[in-house]
Order: sequence, then C-alpha cells, then structure tokens
Amino acid sequence: MPRAVRFTRYGGPEVLDIVDVPRPEPAEGQMLVQVVVASLNPAEVGIREGAFAQIWPAEFPMGQGHDFSGVVAALGPGVTEFEVGDPVIGFAPRAAMADYTVIDASGAAKMPTGIDFASAATIPASGATGWAGVNAVNPGEGETVFVSSASGGAGVFTVQLARLQGARVIGGTSPVHADRLRELGVEPVSYGPGLRERLRKLAPHGIDAVIDTHGGGYVDLAVDLGVAPRRINTIADYAAVQRHGVRSQGNGDAMVPEIWEALQDLVVKDQLVVPIESEYPLEDVRRAYIDVATRHGFGKRVIRLRPDPR
Repeated sequence: MPRAVRFTRYGGPEVLDIVDVPRPEPAEGQMLVQVVVASLNPAEVGIREGAFAQIWPAEFPMGQGHDFSGVVAALGPGVTEFEVGDPVIGFAPRAAMADYTVIDASGAAKMPTGIDFASAATIPASGATGWAGVNAVNPGEGETVFVSSASGGAGVFTVQLARLQGARVIGGTSPVHADRLRELGVEPVSYGPGLRERLRKLAPHGIDAVIDTHGGGYVDLAVDLGVAPRRINTIADYAAVQRHGVRSQGNGDAMVPEIWEALQDLVVKDQLVVPIESEYPLEDVRRAYIDVATRHGFGKRVIRLRPDPR
C-alpha cells in the first residue's frame, strides 16, 4: 500500500510515523500525483510541535510537508491542462510526504526539461518565499540589500533573486558558509554580537532594504539602521510587523504556478542555483526534521521517495 507520514499528537520528531494508507482518488478539478521528492521547511517543525495551533489547528491524524515534485498518476473529471505522466510541482499543505498526494490542478505547474526533481520540489515554498520577499522591497540597480539567514533554504533564493535585480546583496551567515555565498555574488557578514557595527562598516552610506528570513530581532536592527519600514520584509517576526508596520510577504503571496514556472526557468538557464544540503529516504524523516530544526546547513534539505523518473 502507499506510504504516508502521519502524526496523531503534537510533539517532537518522535511523533512522526510512516503508515500505510489507501491510494487517494482525485475529485473534479483535481489530480493524483506520485511524489518523487518532498521539500523540508523549518515552519513544518512548528506546525508539528503545535506552535501554530491557533492559526492552523490540527485535525489528527495529520500529514507533514507542503511542497513537492512528482508525476501525474491520475486525473479527476474536468482536468484538461495536464496528462498522466506529466512531471509537475505543487503545494499540498500537510500532505506532501506521501507516495501519492491529491492537489487541485490549478495549483500545480509543469516541470520543464533541464531541472531535476529535488531542485524543483523546493520552488513552491522556498523559491516563492524568496520571490515574494524581493518583490516586497523591490530593490533597484545598485541598491544595497541585507538578507538575514542568507544561507538558509529561503535565504539562498532571496539573495540570488535580489542580485538578479541588480542589487548589491549582503548576506548574514555563519563563517562556514561565507565562501559559498561569495560564489553566488553575495557579500557575507557573520551574524551574532557586533552585527550592527559590521553592517555599518560594509555599508557606510546606509542599507536600502532588509529581507528577514529568520526572525529574532532583525527587523528592529533594520529600523535602527534607518531602513524605511516599507523597505523591510520579514517572514518570521510578526510582532515586529505590528510594532513597526513593516511588510510580511511570504510564499503565500507567490502561490501562483506562473511564478513557479518563472523560477524553474531561471534554474534551467543557470541564473538560479538550488543548493541541496541533504537528501533523506522517507524512512529517515525523523532525522531529517531534527536536522532542519538546527537551521544549519546551506540551502535545502529534501525527502526522496523514489528515483528521478527521467
């Protein structure tokens, strides 16, 4: 029988189980996708632990994972824009880590040739998050942008997309990832005590925009550095949004297949790099989420359910 990740109570990675489930059937306007790779995201840790229970209450048993790549296995009535066998990417809230998932056909994008399934699986969440953050602050040619957690899953997309708009990008990171950021055209700066002074030294004429992908005081730092609130975007510090009136655009603001297609096209053209830090088999899902929760590593971690079919 098909497998799926499930948990029946809030808690740590120990609550995650792999269970046999019936193969789902697509309804009208939907399609069944055989998942090849599912992406891992830090927010999924909070969902499983219950940190967002008031926003997204659980209906146990609950699945895990959102964004994925796969192959269309069956079409529901009325679906004409896809065919069985099409490689696709999509966003299936709490249902991506499974052999099969059902999604609305309107919420999927075809995969072009020239992109692998692991890279493609990261596009609907992290790629879209980067797109939305850059769009929110709209950096211009020659402007200076600071991105927190620049080596993280959303951060590596954000810094590259900002660079593509002609911005000078400074990325907060640990020293171990500094050289890899430089390879992407980003100027690394170590996070931690003294960051304010380091940023002022790197940008003596000021910073034009800040994109915060981590939380933990970066919005306050940006305001202190004189960045206008309309040029600050955070996906993690919602209290600071209320406090300072900054922007908070994330992947939900770029949940558009056309944007996913544009991001994939950038990958195909070698204008956008998707670093995959680690791949795990489904059986190692607990270990995978332990690693994701550290928020260390460069780029994305993914769960592989089967080999690339092409």
